[in-house]
Amino acid sequence: MWRAAQVFRLLSCVYAFGFQLAVNADLESPVAGWVLFGALLAWSLACAVAYLQGFGRRLSWVLAEVAVVIALVLSTEFLASDQWALDNQSWPTTLWATNATISAAILSGPVAGMLAGLAVVAAGAALKGYVSIDLGRNATIVIELAVGLAVGMAAQTARRAHAELERATRLAASLEERERISRQVHDGAIQVLALVARRGREIGGDTAQLAELAGEQERALRRLVSAADTPHRAGATADLGAMLRSRASDRVSVSVPAEPVLLDSAVATEFFAAVTNALDNAEAHAGPHARVYVLLEDLGDSVTVSVRDDGVGIPEGRLEAAVGEGRVGVAKSIVGRMNWLGGRAELTTGPGVGTEWELTVPR
Repeated sequence: MWRAAQVFRLLSCVYAFGFQLAVNADLESPVAGWVLFGALLAWSLACAVAYLQGFGRRLSWVLAEVAVVIALVLSTEFLASDQWALDNQSWPTTLWATNATISAAILSGPVAGMLAGLAVVAAGAALKGYVSIDLGRNATIVIELAVGLAVGMAAQTARRAHAELERATRLAASLEERERISRQVHDGAIQVLALVARRGREIGGDTAQLAELAGEQERALRRLVSAADTPHRAGATADLGAMLRSRASDRVSVSVPAEPVLLDSAVATEFFAAVTNALDNAEAHAGPHARVYVLLEDLGDSVTVSVRDDGVGIPEGRLEAAVGEGRVGVAKSIVGRMNWLGGRAELTTGPGVGTEWELTVPR
């Protein structure tokens, strides 16, 4: 918009030059008229360079332009007679004076543009000694206000569009980098942990504990990578039921309401991660023939997910021992997540009776 404004400035200078040629002989001080017109051209060139280069796009420069325009308009008092000022538009033409209105509007928006336009109109009114309300013969005030409003609104829209474009560009770059990191993690750490877990279980003995730790970390990394690949917008929602249905399999039975169960996308993602951890634990520890049942209930003011298996259950004291050994999958991935969401996680288990998690978050 600054470049377009300087094209208008050039055209307005051409018009002002034609006006100067036409009226110079009628001025009381023709020589002074050409001197001031030379100052007008010099100032116009300085403004064009300043705005195109960028160093003039600040409030002090725009205020200086408004002051120069008003001064040149008021100089008509010394260049021409009172009758000439009454019969003609103020020197050096209203069209050229509109440049100040345009600059203020581009820099600070429609309100600033209209205020600058009113200042130019006020200078012309002071010169003539009255304010004309005959819009049919003198539409200067309408033109100045309209230009200030239109250009200011266009500038605000352009700035918002530019900001959105920059945000979209940053988001695209962030997503690309996230995908690159995800590929590296998947091709490196996750595959190594999966290999360690599989080989540890095959070897057995003391290495089985290492295999279990590696398996837990592998699942945690997969969840982290999956969550990182799905950015969330502020205020967006997600259907927890649809997310849970994705975990249904031959061993996992998922029951959800017919209607979508909508939660804030960030809450739904963390909730789903806690359920996923419970499912991973059931797959790893409930036994090869155990089945898992997932039930989602929308209670209005809260949402509950039950994860129950018919496996071997968890021996008494096993969770405390796991924490003491540094394995905090249950403590952090399930209980910790639910506490962070302001909900609760309740565990019911015992040897030979299976395991049931009841996870609840408030709305």
